[in-house]
Parts: sequence; structure tokens; C-alpha cells
Amino acid sequence: MRRPSAFLALLAILALLAGCGSGGESATQGDGGGGDSVAKVAGSPPPEVVVEASSPGFDATRIYEEAAPGVVTIRSVFGASAAEGSGFVLDEEGEIVTNAHVVTDESSGEREPAKQVYIEFPNRNVVPAEIVGFDPFVDVALLKIAPDGFALHPLELGDDKDLRVGQPVAAIGSPFGEQQSLSVGVVSATDRAVKSLTRFEISGAIQTDASINPGNSGGPLLDAGGRVIGINQQIETNSGANDGVGFAVPVSAIKRSVAQLRQDGQAEYAYIGVSGQPLYPQLARKLGLDTTFGSLVADVVSGGPAERAGIEGGDEKVQFQAAQYRTGGDVILQVDGRDIVRPDDLAEAIATKQPGDVVTLTLLRDGKREDVKVTLGKRPDSSGSG
Repeated sequence: MRRPSAFLALLAILALLAGCGSGGESATQGDGGGGDSVAKVAGSPPPEVVVEASSPGFDATRIYEEAAPGVVTIRSVFGASAAEGSGFVLDEEGEIVTNAHVVTDESSGEREPAKQVYIEFPNRNVVPAEIVGFDPFVDVALLKIAPDGFALHPLELGDDKDLRVGQPVAAIGSPFGEQQSLSVGVVSATDRAVKSLTRFEISGAIQTDASINPGNSGGPLLDAGGRVIGINQQIETNSGANDGVGFAVPVSAIKRSVAQLRQDGQAEYAYIGVSGQPLYPQLARKLGLDTTFGSLVADVVSGGPAERAGIEGGDEKVQFQAAQYRTGGDVILQVDGRDIVRPDDLAEAIATKQPGDVVTLTLLRDGKREDVKVTLGKRPDSSGSG
């Protein structure tokens, strides 16, 4: 975390990153991910709710004893300033995973890695670390240390695809510099879209009421088996501290990011170049559209993959049910046969692809369904479209 002077500045930030890298800047920037947040009010089926907070299979003491030896404190030096966050051991070769904003800074206008990074282990060893690479799109960084003869305690990566609302979870990290702190709670929601270090959003994020505060950034969110299901990344707050709404980067995104960082030190993501608004039954009836789902194409990025494929954005504005929509353009119904129903479905469908992949979009255009092939590009750091 930043030292007290920077801490006071953070109190006014609504969406505060759980740790304090990035030179005192909030890493929750932009509105990308291919969707417009104005329409996140309907269109998604309710999640399955399972209340398990007192489940006999969830033993917080056991989880802590098994996982805490693999959770580390990370100190980053940025010239005259410093930051502190959390992380966890990935393997016995010395790989450490944390949030990118813990070990990078963008106060100069461009995101730069820390000049020095140190890892403090629970056994009091403190060693320097190399930044192998960082991924601003999902706020993940991969570090590497030389173990120098002491044993490492890797944490097992779990799976986030079957997470259910109400499932108990535990967070371990260094909130406010208090190392090896445990908090417990439940999965409050799944499939959230949260801000990254770019204008794109991180899709599939896990919302939890487990206490997450500045300094927790980069630490693991654990399931009942002590497996990592996410990296604690940010909180939403009016006070500057935990208000019960925290978010973690899902482990599926971490796995994909780490694999790329390990290979070339950077991560690439596919890009289609549109921003969309989710369609729902009442809105479809209002607009006279022969569908109950899909993504209204609001804007098309000039020169992007979608524009080159002839995708058309909206040129009219409609006010409906306390929200404004851009209409008159194409409606994306499917990507490679996958229905676009929830607000983040379009972004998630594109995120599973690679730059250069060709996808088939099923469109509703002028009342007729039409298939259009689009060659995806490479996601730019600064654009706000999906």
C-alpha cells in the first residue's frame, strides 16, 4: 500500500483498487470490454443461489494453515516512492503471481515497471524479484525469484467456472501492511465486469463480501479446498476502506495471462472494435426487433475489424426505462453460434479468441438474420471498445 499521504488521497475514490500500486492512481480506469454500462439493468437470468457460509466443509483455520505459507508481501520501489501489496507462490521454481498495479506505475503517463521489487515470505526471508511481465488487461503480473535454498509453498490453482453465489471463500493478504491477515465471506456474485488498467473491462470477475482492503491487492481468494479461485483486485467504496463489495480477477483469466507472460513477458487479446448495449425483451418490443436477446451495436471503431467487415453502429438515440440506447445499427445475436444474452457475453466470446482468428457473427439487420465473418485484431491498450 502507499504510505499515509497517498492513503488519504485514496479515500475519495469510489472504485478503489484493493492494493496501492500505480503511483497512487486508481487502476480502475475506463469503460471498455465491448459493452456500455448504461444497460446493465436486465436481460440476465438470476444466478443459482447456494448459502454455505456455515458449511461443515469450510474450515477457515485449516485453509489458513495450508495456504498462508504460500502468501507473500510484495514491496515495490518507484524512484522516491514505494508501494506494498500481496501475492502468492505459483511453483517451486520461484514464480510469484500478483496484480500488475502492485508492481507498476503510470504517474508518468505510461505504465512502467517498478525499479525494484522485493518479496517477503512468512518465514521472514526477504528476496529481490524480477518482473517477468505484466498484463494490464486483467491486472496480472508474473514475478520470479531465486529461492536460495529455502523451501517454497506453491498454492494450487482451482477453477472458477462452477462457482455459485453463497459459496464460502477466504482471502489472505497484507491489508494496511498487516501481513498474513485472513478474512472470510461468500461469493456475492459471479460474472461481474470490473475495470482493468486499460479502458477494457475484466469480464468474469468474482464479487465477494470477504473483507478486502488496501494491501490485499494480488493476494489469493481461496475456495473451501484452499485452491486459488481469484486474485483480490479492487473494492468499491465511498469510505476508502472495505464496504463489503470486493472483486477478484478469476483464476481462468490468471491462467491464460500467466501462460503468455511466461512465454514472452506480455499478453495479447483479440479485438473486434465495437461497443454494444445488451438487448432485453421489453427493449426489443419497444424497438420492434424480432428477438429477445443480443447486443445493440452502439459504436464501431474507425478502421477496426468490425468496420472492415461492414458492421454498422447506431445513429439514433432512444430513451427507455431510465436508460438511453443507440439504435438503428446491427444487433449481434451470436458469435460462432453462441447466443449473446448477458451484458458481458460479447466481450467474453471475443476474449476466448486469439488475434487473427476469424469469427462468424450472426446479425439482425433490417429485420433479417445475416452471417458476417470478422477477422479479429489485436486489442490496443488505450481503446475503450471490445
